Amino acid sequence: MNIIQPIIDFFNHPVFIIVGGLTVVVATLGIIYRVVCISLGVTPLVFRIGKAIWRRKVAIIGSFEAFSFLKDCITDTEIFNKKNVIHVPIHNIEKVKEHTILLIDWETSGNKIDQIFLARKNNNTAVIIFASVGSIPQDKMAEIANRSNTVVANFKGRLLNDILNSLITTSFDGQ
Repeated sequence: MNIIQPIIDFFNHPVFIIVGGLTVVVATLGIIYRVVCISLGVTPLVFRIGKAIWRRKVAIIGSFEAFSFLKDCITDTEIFNKKNVIHVPIHNIEKVKEHTILLIDWETSGNKIDQIFLARKNNNTAVIIFASVGSIPQDKMAEIANRSNTVVANFKGRLLNDILNSLITTSFDGQ
């Protein structure tokens, strides 16, 4: 016991007590700051994407076969509810004004892409084009690239990611 007592007395010096107290206060404030920053940064994003997935509908434009394939790609993940994925036939493009996310099958409705862009509600309406690699001509690709909120997806996994990103980026103004 006599060996440990001088060490205890040394660290009981008022300088160590003050430095230790200040360190605890700074560490506590740092933890509180991190918790506040994380909650203010992540919480709005989580609510925004949750509300977007729960309330917004994805309109798939194309043939019924393309609709079935794309709907299965989206709903198999169980992120989207099946009732929120709807079919808009190629001959009824005027219905797209009601929706804020448009998923277009290039193979069956690529020839009507200009009509689809004109029919969308505004530039905040996200347009996601699902096409196989190299199927979109370069001049049409350049035209698509110059439009806002437009994405071209070539893979099923990328398609889901692009839909989620579009839901986040276009879910402002209370929609």
